[in-house]
Amino acid sequence: MAQASQDLRVMSRSAMKAEMLDAETERDLAYAWRDRRDEAALHRLITAYMRLAISMASKFRRYGAPMNDLIQEAGLGLMKAADKFDPDRGVRFSTYAVWWIRASVQDYVMRNWSMVRTGSTSSQKSLFFNMKRVQAKFEREAMADGVELDGYQLREMIAHEVGVPLRDVEMMQGRLSGSDLSLNATQSAEDEGREWIETIEDDGPRGDQQVEAAHDMAALRAWLSEALDALNERERLIVCERKLRPEPRTLESLGGELGLSKERVRQLEAAAFGKMRKTLEAKGNEVQSLLA
Repeated sequence: MAQASQDLRVMSRSAMKAEMLDAETERDLAYAWRDRRDEAALHRLITAYMRLAISMASKFRRYGAPMNDLIQEAGLGLMKAADKFDPDRGVRFSTYAVWWIRASVQDYVMRNWSMVRTGSTSSQKSLFFNMKRVQAKFEREAMADGVELDGYQLREMIAHEVGVPLRDVEMMQGRLSGSDLSLNATQSAEDEGREWIETIEDDGPRGDQQVEAAHDMAALRAWLSEALDALNERERLIVCERKLRPEPRTLESLGGELGLSKERVRQLEAAAFGKMRKTLEAKGNEVQSLLA
């Protein structure tokens, strides 16, 4: 922690000592990077505006993310801005870079606010960073006017003010109202307390169901093998190639291999299925009980 603080101070001092670029120099550096991919020009441009990135990153400290990480994300946004900046548009680089820096830091904060993703759409992002401020404003105004707002009215007002659907406000309030809880945390302070994960119902099959399913599948495979054994070699080949392959063969391809017409292969296939059905019907109630 001490080392991180020291690194942050060094980085901040270095940024504050960087040169201040006038509009002409800034434009020349932008052209050098865009047209010639001059890395020295890019480095000089980035270094000069790193103080802007640090300043923007500091505005998001209240969200609990480490300052070093915020600065790193702000630096990434600054580099994206430098890569996409078009000096021909006649705007200062700092004006353009602010948007990219803010977007990069905001994305990082939202990704790391919770293990459960908080949101990624523009409306969700707007809510995440503005909802508490807007809610506090309405609550102050209501208090000054002596008006009492219920939760639904307040959510409606926030949705209208921010310009998002009411359902997005309700969803974001729920996500921001609590913190993440580990499923491996115990329900009580006692050593033998159950973990929360033990209270979640297992949707998978029970042990006895798995054993029964395995037994039934083995029986079905044995009966299917017995039914196949009742066929002659040609019929068995047709059934296996038509029904037991991941990609069944066509009647035409089998006919070419066996020297038969497509219609004759179809007839042999139907006859083979008839024989297999008789063999399985001989099992009677056993098959019916397994297939029920």
